[in-house]
Amino acid sequence: MSKKVVTFGEIMLRLATPGYLRFSQAKEFTATFGGGEANVAVSLANYGVDAEFVTRFPKNDIAKACEMDLHKYGVKTDHCIYGGDRLGIYFLETGAVARASKVVYDRANSAIAEIKPGMIDWDTVFKGVDWFHWTGITPALSQGAADACLEAIKAANRLGVTVSCDLNYRKNLWKYGKTASEIMPALVEGCDVILGNEEDAEKVFGIKPEGFDVAKTNGEVNAAEFESVCTQLMKKFPRAKKVIITLRGSINANHNTWGGVLYAGGKLYQSRRYDITHIVDRVGGGDSFMGGLIYGLLTYTGDDQKALDFAVAASCLKHTIYADYNLVTVEEVEKLMSGDASGRVSR
Repeated sequence: MSKKVVTFGEIMLRLATPGYLRFSQAKEFTATFGGGEANVAVSLANYGVDAEFVTRFPKNDIAKACEMDLHKYGVKTDHCIYGGDRLGIYFLETGAVARASKVVYDRANSAIAEIKPGMIDWDTVFKGVDWFHWTGITPALSQGAADACLEAIKAANRLGVTVSCDLNYRKNLWKYGKTASEIMPALVEGCDVILGNEEDAEKVFGIKPEGFDVAKTNGEVNAAEFESVCTQLMKKFPRAKKVIITLRGSINANHNTWGGVLYAGGKLYQSRRYDITHIVDRVGGGDSFMGGLIYGLLTYTGDDQKALDFAVAASCLKHTIYADYNLVTVEEVEKLMSGDASGRVSR
């Protein structure tokens, strides 16, 4: 029986400068679509999972193009609602070597930011659904979006749907008078699987590994240091059965190390560490990890190590793909998991 996963959040028009141009140099932008939860749905659809993305779209041609784009990758949008004036936009300037990438948001008053609880019939959305995923980006948009997200989590809990969240702290988004620390605990309480990085746990819940400073890692990240983050999160949110931390070591904008740890049943699982020397596009890296993790946990039931290894390998491959979506197959991920990173032509 095929599993069904629903994700909920905002998808935006992405306008990126070509190559490594700065905003001030760009005469044109490359248009694609992307957003945390939609990116996860695209990953899952690529792996053959029945994936659906729920959002609020404005009724205009840009939103229609976005919906068609999702359909192209096999993502369903049957329970999306329509209203509001605009689809959010984000501008991306891709960094190189010592210069970091930059994102400028133009998403105020987007259709999803103006959503209110009661607009989506979650009981209908979750019929026959196995898994629900949301991220910390959605409740950061507005009080209405936070309330709708909480409504979805409560419905999923009531209906026995597994709930996962990516903490995804974005300091530039929390602008409506509430902080992540005030809003997020009530939502994370309803989660069975929690994903974050070392910064998310600290910025949202004040939870951090002892004596760790990401700026001083020089790409060296000791996975075992993060067991304390996982145990602290589980203590705070007893419903959670698994806590996962992604570990990115940033040597420069084009060269990162990448790995992760998964904590479940009192045991810490560690992935191998990938050395990603020539990053094509790291936007959506965490989402590709989450997509891989959900697939792994649904497919390799009882094998948390394999689920973690799949997630890390999937997101390692995402760094080689332009735009937000991770357009890889299960076979490609499993090939990398098996140790084949040669990149030889497949023919």
